[in-house]
Amino acid sequence: MFLICAPAPQQAQQRPMAKQLDYHTLREIFTRFQDADAAPVGELDHVNVYTLVVAVALSAQATDAGVNRATKELFRIADTPQKMLDLGEEGVIAHIKTIGLYRNKAKNVIKLSRILVEQYGGDVPCSRAALESLPGVGRKTANVVLNMWWRHPAQAVDTHIFRVGNRSGIAPGKTVDAVERAIEDNIPVDFQLHAHHWLILHGRYHCKARKPQCPTCIIRDLCQYEDKTL
Repeated sequence: MFLICAPAPQQAQQRPMAKQLDYHTLREIFTRFQDADAAPVGELDHVNVYTLVVAVALSAQATDAGVNRATKELFRIADTPQKMLDLGEEGVIAHIKTIGLYRNKAKNVIKLSRILVEQYGGDVPCSRAALESLPGVGRKTANVVLNMWWRHPAQAVDTHIFRVGNRSGIAPGKTVDAVERAIEDNIPVDFQLHAHHWLILHGRYHCKARKPQCPTCIIRDLCQYEDKTL
């Protein structure tokens, strides 16, 4: 299963960024995350690396639950690039039409499937550059696949991580790339593999955009966010 990655922001926040937390504080934060959930998992259903790529690509501007409903039957009949090509664009649309931007997403699914068949023998490449060359697959999606399937310490920065990183001081940055670099440069190496999952989950369920759940936050005393809720 995999977690939805929301569209990543490109502009700096209006509020001044928090100051980068020091190494010892970061180690304490991620020790608490690890103690609370040693092996975080996501919420997007997939059966292999190919369906993981498709699911994450479909998840843009859609909910995990919505993608899972749409792909349940789709992945049962088309769990390889060739099977997806055999189904065809209209066949894909028939399954994913409840998802936002479904027509464009269906086109991308067919295009990326054709590239995988023609250029990679039906296999999904484990190179970030190769993944990013696929239609509908950007750096964030590529990092998700590299992290979840091949267990590379790649950091997929979405709106949740961008918000948590800047609010707390865990990984401040004016752009998505800057936050990604801050995670890679500052978070202790032994926490890198699960770092983006812990941050996504924290942003999704605790450090929410409109009403962060500060009273029950396990890192409240270490977070630099000035407007903590009561």
